Amino acid sequence: MLDFNSKESFADRVNDKIDVALTTKSASETPRSYLGASRLGVECARALQFEFQNAPKDEGRDFSGQLLRIFAAGHLFEDLAIDWLRQAGFEIFTEKPNGYQFGFSVAGGRIKGHVDGIITAAPTSLKLTFPMLWECKSMNAKSWADTVKKGVVKSKPIYAAQMAIYQAYMEGSVEGISSNPAFFTAVNKDTAEIHHELVPFNAELAQKMSDKAVNIIKACEAGEFLPRISDTPTFYLCRFCDWQDRCWKEA
Repeated sequence: MLDFNSKESFADRVNDKIDVALTTKSASETPRSYLGASRLGVECARALQFEFQNAPKDEGRDFSGQLLRIFAAGHLFEDLAIDWLRQAGFEIFTEKPNGYQFGFSVAGGRIKGHVDGIITAAPTSLKLTFPMLWECKSMNAKSWADTVKKGVVKSKPIYAAQMAIYQAYMEGSVEGISSNPAFFTAVNKDTAEIHHELVPFNAELAQKMSDKAVNIIKACEAGEFLPRISDTPTFYLCRFCDWQDRCWKEA
């Protein structure tokens, strides 16, 4: 029997069920045991230490059902972008013949990355050279507009770092991928507008990210904390950090 006196709406009660299912599944998944290339652009090295060591997040900081739905929707937009580009004459490979993603693993498996795709052909009128790293992100309208205005390198430096280290480490298995610019696609989740840009390989940035990853691993092995990004817990990056309390109260 429906409880028409309940203060929760019907939608709220259904969504509670969905969120519990999603968060339960997420909590049961095996955590990463490596530094992901997609995260190395995060400014605070100490936050990456906590992430690498799978330190428990502060209370209330675990992924919510809504955030998990956002992640899932992002994968769907990526699949759509792949289909749209293929229909437009692009040849994109997202998996190896064995079904695994293209990627790299170094430092004894403690630094890894998995790429969205590799472009090997495109309409000749675009005058592109191959192979090209393809990276795709979906964004809300405000974030998308900022990316279009400033370019991904300035607007989203974490993505720029991700692409640079992908190109550097993928060169060993996909020859020429660092000689050609990366092809970056951003999909506006609100309007379905699409932005594309070419991002030349930045060897200096790739080396900086690689050194950063090694320093994080060494500090963790030595039981040392790397410097915080700020000298106050009220700094905006600290306020949004999943380990704010752990960092400032326990470390």
